[in-house]
Amino acid sequence: MTAPPLRARMRTMQSRTGTRRSKAAAATTPPLPDNAAVFLDIDGTLVHLAERPDAVRIDGELHALLGRLRESTQGAVALISGRSIAGIDDLFAPVRFAIAGQHGAERRSADGTLHFHAPLAARLREQAAILRRLALEHPGVLLEEKGASLALHYRGAPSLASLVEREARQAVVALGDDFELLAGKLVFEVKPSGKDKGTAIDEFMAEAPFCGRRPVFLGDDLTDELGFERVNRIGGDSVKVGPGPTRARWRLADADAVRRWLVLLASRGDAGAP
Repeated sequence: MTAPPLRARMRTMQSRTGTRRSKAAAATTPPLPDNAAVFLDIDGTLVHLAERPDAVRIDGELHALLGRLRESTQGAVALISGRSIAGIDDLFAPVRFAIAGQHGAERRSADGTLHFHAPLAARLREQAAILRRLALEHPGVLLEEKGASLALHYRGAPSLASLVEREARQAVVALGDDFELLAGKLVFEVKPSGKDKGTAIDEFMAEAPFCGRRPVFLGDDLTDELGFERVNRIGGDSVKVGPGPTRARWRLADADAVRRWLVLLASRGDAGAP
């Protein structure tokens, strides 16, 4: 089946990530679900956003909390991130989690099995070189090369949003239908088509120890909306972190509120009860 042209794919991505404001998400704290399978975004959710991805650090308190949460859910905790699996492992070392990296383009099951969407990394080299030059020419722009995807950050230069978007779109045009553009908070990502945080959650929910549980997904960004949509569809709990319109049914104010809520969830004796 031939993939749709770029303009049609961009409209599809915008439609899928388009958000609507929910009364439940306006100012409410999510309930503590029984039998939870917990899916967690990292940046802006578990930790506050930093100027650069490599400036984020995971403290001992968060390590301990995630350990308790994984124990209380009998292992049903996964990190769902735009970061690569290798980058997440470095961030959380020495502890390893079930992970969906690069928005689902790569995934590690709870048993350690690795799954890769497609061997597309080699095709990114030429466009990576172009975007690398752009970042060097414009202070405040940062290119993050993740392996199967490229993220062009402009948190340090918000006024360059139009330039960054245009260059990222041109990269997608050059790469063809195997790639698509994904907008996030002060970042545009060139990523493989056909995988996202929603598909990653689906794949985890078909495996132990997640299957048969109630999915709970916490995220803060536009890139998390596809995960919210999928969790809503299968009767789980979607939790938006921070302000803004969303498809999520519940809301927490920030990463600090996320930690407080996860402490309560991890402390429930029946959080992992089948």
